Amino acid sequence: MDQRNIKLFADILGNENYVKKAIEKNTRRQSMLNSLLSQKCLPVDGWSDEDIKWLLDELSCMDMNNQQGQIGVGEREGRIASKLVYQRHFGFSHGIGRSGDIAENQPKAIGSSLLYKLANKLVLSSLKIAGISKKAVGDCIIFPMATGLTLSFCMQLIKSQNVSAKYVIWPRIDQKSCFKAIIGAGLQPVIIENLIEGDEIRTDIDSILKKIIELGANNIACIYTTTSCFAPRVPDRLVQVSTICKNYNIPHLVNNAYGVQSTRCLGLLSEACTKGRVDYFVQSTDKNYMVPVGGSIIASPSLEKIEKLTIGIYKRTKLFEPLSTDERNQATLSNLRKKKDESMIGPMLYLRNVSGARSVNPSPSRTIEGYNFQNWCQHINFYFPESSKNIELVRLKSIENDLNNLSISGGEKTLAKATSYLNVAVAIGFKEEDIDLFIEKLISVLDQIY
Repeated sequence: MDQRNIKLFADILGNENYVKKAIEKNTRRQSMLNSLLSQKCLPVDGWSDEDIKWLLDELSCMDMNNQQGQIGVGEREGRIASKLVYQRHFGFSHGIGRSGDIAENQPKAIGSSLLYKLANKLVLSSLKIAGISKKAVGDCIIFPMATGLTLSFCMQLIKSQNVSAKYVIWPRIDQKSCFKAIIGAGLQPVIIENLIEGDEIRTDIDSILKKIIELGANNIACIYTTTSCFAPRVPDRLVQVSTICKNYNIPHLVNNAYGVQSTRCLGLLSEACTKGRVDYFVQSTDKNYMVPVGGSIIASPSLEKIEKLTIGIYKRTKLFEPLSTDERNQATLSNLRKKKDESMIGPMLYLRNVSGARSVNPSPSRTIEGYNFQNWCQHINFYFPESSKNIELVRLKSIENDLNNLSISGGEKTLAKATSYLNVAVAIGFKEEDIDLFIEKLISVLDQIY
């Protein structure tokens, strides 16, 4: 509301002070908006839903399809048949970008263009608040695609800068969309099997180096690493890999789908960007920002690389310790070995309204896009933690191509069964009261299984 209208209201009431008092909310909103637009970062005190709706309405009014007297004679004028859909989208109907450039202003949708660019600035601010260093994130951009497709898009861009390169070196992670991203980009995956260190599954740096020498650095489109993953696989050795990429001039793409909520993952990324080479790192919006599935964020230390693309954290950390140290939680990698039917743990938890828990058991191999993965979902051909080798060794007749057994010692053939395990996670949005309820249900299931 401008000063002219305030004066007119005062003339009608006959008291300017009454009017000024009555419009304090509007004045406060204008001040909040001024701070938001000038600072371009998340406010210390979050906005209320009503204030956010007010801003969305203000921006929506800038789009041509919402202006009174507008006559659209083009083939795409932002008309929406359903009132429900119109309300759900606050009147925004033109989308973002223009003619293949996702960051280009849309003349018919100035409000939409402003909203998108402001959202990118706020996401950049959120990454820095979460713990990523300023050097690691020169800029970022929101993409209206899920994480796997966005990773594939990044690979296509990387490939376009070196058309002779056709290989992607990829430390194995048993998640189909991560793998299919390589195939979708028209590239050939070079799968690096992981190593076991203690109970952890870790990156085999020596195998990566051998593949670079074998294939030739110029023939490698990128090295494709992962931060947060289902335990017992830990984040890849980002610092070592980034150093290798820098030394061999190989692009480095990081799948950071879950990592924004993890200070450890962001710390590794920051160090990797400082000491080596990281071209892009991609994070999921739904996994880190508690919004519906369908978006991702591409970030890079380089503003130039982002420009090429356009042609709750504390609480999660606080809750992990009580879940992992609860004296009632007796689940370890060593005591879940006297199995009856471990494959039923996941379904039994699901029927008790526990979602997201992964009961991972040795399984037959799985073939995806012509590539064979032994013991799919375990991120490694044979998972048998070093700390458990003395717990249960099973002497079996050596069977050729037995995917569930592996020789542990030399001389006489000693084989051990691959280990089953249960994976649960404390992710952003997890509530403290959920811990007690989950532990109770887990104990109930384990009592029946074991």
